[in-house]
Amino acid sequence: MKTPVIKLLSSPPGIKITAKGWVRTKRGNKNVTFVALNDGSCVHNIQVVFDMNHFSEDDLKDVTTGACICVTGSVVASQGSGQAVEIAAKEINVYGLADPDSYPLQKKGHSLEFLREIGHLRPRTNTFGCVLRIRHTLAYAIHHYFHQKGFYWLHTPIITASDCEGAGAMFQVTTLDLKNPPINDSGKIDYSQDFFGRQASLTVSGQLEGELAAMALGNIYTFGPTFRAENSNTPRHLAEFWMIEPEMAFYEIKENMDLAEDFIKYLVNYALEFCLDDLRFLNDMFDKELIERLQNVCNTSFVRLSYTEGVDILMKSGQTFEYPVSWGVDLQSEHERYLVEKHFKKPVILTDYPREIKAFYMKQNDDGRTVRAMDVLFPKIGEIIGGSQREERYNVLLERIQELNMDIDSLWWYLDTRRFGTAPHSGFGLGFERLLLFVTGMANIRDVIPFPRTPKSAEF
Repeated sequence: MKTPVIKLLSSPPGIKITAKGWVRTKRGNKNVTFVALNDGSCVHNIQVVFDMNHFSEDDLKDVTTGACICVTGSVVASQGSGQAVEIAAKEINVYGLADPDSYPLQKKGHSLEFLREIGHLRPRTNTFGCVLRIRHTLAYAIHHYFHQKGFYWLHTPIITASDCEGAGAMFQVTTLDLKNPPINDSGKIDYSQDFFGRQASLTVSGQLEGELAAMALGNIYTFGPTFRAENSNTPRHLAEFWMIEPEMAFYEIKENMDLAEDFIKYLVNYALEFCLDDLRFLNDMFDKELIERLQNVCNTSFVRLSYTEGVDILMKSGQTFEYPVSWGVDLQSEHERYLVEKHFKKPVILTDYPREIKAFYMKQNDDGRTVRAMDVLFPKIGEIIGGSQREERYNVLLERIQELNMDIDSLWWYLDTRRFGTAPHSGFGLGFERLLLFVTGMANIRDVIPFPRTPKSAEF
């Protein structure tokens, strides 16, 4: 039975232990050999000391960087600086060799771009060990937060026949013969012969199904993978990513904003409390302002203003933007970050966007121009949460669907919730990887997910 390194580092001297892990470094002389061992339980290594009076060079010839070993010995007070305790080795067993001439992680300082090319090995680096531990901790925190607030986790379908966003950039799911698909009388593919009897795709969002459950259970949330078939190679986009989408019956837009602010502050605080060693490493190696920025988010109230007020600030800023600003345009990341980083210097929640640039399901305001949308904007990220109060009025929702020439037949079940016991309700979506970008300080979204799916990239 092995003892995790994270526990060994705080163990009292004198206890006998068995440690298992991967060799990070090896150094020494004819009298003593020092091996840094890491098992993934924390960013820190445990130093293993081999007294060469009891071990031969042949015993340790296979102990190279990357090798997997098992060490039995005793915890002793460290004679050197850098650690309080170390392991005085008594026995060693090499589980797996790592040829020094071919193991790609022999040296330190590899670029993140290079590590993406060896996705099967990059979790062994300190950087990705930190990122993956933080990812796990925040996934747990999400469930803990909603559970303690009385929300129910809803498993929404990954295969769907509806397009929540109306964007059309969806991955198709089919069992038809792609070389010879059946054709109907109109000359189009006959999806009635497909597995589901209709055209089906991978989901872009669990929101619509989440709304159905909120009309029965009150407060629900989804947390699962979503997919976008957009040919985008930016540092902020993935083809496969994870979304958290709460839906709340009887919430109006203000309560929606309150929950979004409380939720994201809770998650950042949770990371600071339970992942501080990993955050310190990322702070020191990649982003010297990371921890300070996380603390600032937790300790400040988010600014709330309308889209119209935000556009007015941008137009009067004197700033030259790559994308010109005017009322009615969809704000770009540069606009959002200006408001957050330069004007207010704190997170911002923008509300009441023009109806023409937002989704069909958002509740329309009485002015006929805007909808009760809300976007939470963060430093270095831009939009991190998008949400709205949902349109609960049947006639208004139906008219909007018709106006956008959407397929009413495929949304009959969604419209039915407005026919039978409709109620005010709201929700929002938080991209898990966008959150991790902010919390870890990473610059590229490919570096906060274990196996990034991007155009022309699905190897690992």
